Amino acid sequence: MKAEGACMSQGEPVAGGGPAAAGAGLKALPRDFYGREVNLVARELVGCRLMHEGVGGVIVETEAYNRNDPACHAHRGMTERNRVMFGPPGRAYVYFSYGMHHLLNIVCEREGEPAAVLIRALEPREGIERMRSRRAPVVELRQLANGPGKLCQALGIDLARNGEPVYRGPLKIYPPDSEWQGTGIVATPRIGISVGTRRKWRYCAAGSRFLSRKA
Repeated sequence: MKAEGACMSQGEPVAGGGPAAAGAGLKALPRDFYGREVNLVARELVGCRLMHEGVGGVIVETEAYNRNDPACHAHRGMTERNRVMFGPPGRAYVYFSYGMHHLLNIVCEREGEPAAVLIRALEPREGIERMRSRRAPVVELRQLANGPGKLCQALGIDLARNGEPVYRGPLKIYPPDSEWQGTGIVATPRIGISVGTRRKWRYCAAGSRFLSRKA
């Protein structure tokens, strides 16, 4: 995980478009969904719906991080700040970046093996006027949540959510809607980092106009 930055690269197609849409909108993704390899989870979260207290939309961009990654907060071991990453999967890891932005990550893999997915961008679907109020003077739909800091501001996510499960409670992630099936996913190098830059661990909805940077 890291602060939002500026970098862009050509992507390559990735097979698969997320978990099955059966029951979408009825039940949040279970904890077991997150207890898998972090890149698999990051890829399958694209197209899922992120909701926080009635506000949210479709995840269109994610990034994966794990212990062996020099760009990961947990690369040098446990600290008070990253402790949540070492806990059980399916919990929110929220941190405050450079005293400016909250960033939302989802803890993955098994407990004790720190890994997480950064939620980078969202296509707004519900509670749009509340998003606009929080992001004022921004009004353009495309600009409301096209970046990890913007996303948290638009959805009202802050440190109060740190450590909370995303399969129950006010912050939840749901499977994709049926309309998502068949939508392509592109993998590119992650952006806004200075190490681990060759890893294609950024996953984007192909052709989405809501990405933080063009894929």
